[in-house]
Amino acid sequence: MVLVVRGELRLTEGKIAAQVAHGAVMLARRVERESPTRFSAWWKTGQRKIVLEARTLDRMEMLERAARARRIPAVWVEDAGLTEVPPGTRTCLALGPAPDVEIDPVTRELPLL
Repeated sequence: MVLVVRGELRLTEGKIAAQVAHGAVMLARRVERESPTRFSAWWKTGQRKIVLEARTLDRMEMLERAARARRIPAVWVEDAGLTEVPPGTRTCLALGPAPDVEIDPVTRELPLL
């Protein structure tokens, strides 16, 4: 699973942690329901998660399109707007879980957060 944080928002560390956690839970629940085999493989191998940063929302939208074209599940985290950003702000894009050979071509140019 890869979680991509929107860098231009300059979120605090705590806010990033919360948004990444939301993304991981949302994506895991969706994949468990829609693709049990994919979920089971990820679960049995330690639930690997990698957090990356994309500078802009436009870049994240490009990543989502590339992931979906490869049939990699994708979920957006939209903030409730109670603390640092307005309601509905897209803060995180969760992708996967998927084998490295599938997801690396989509995310390899992004830096680790």
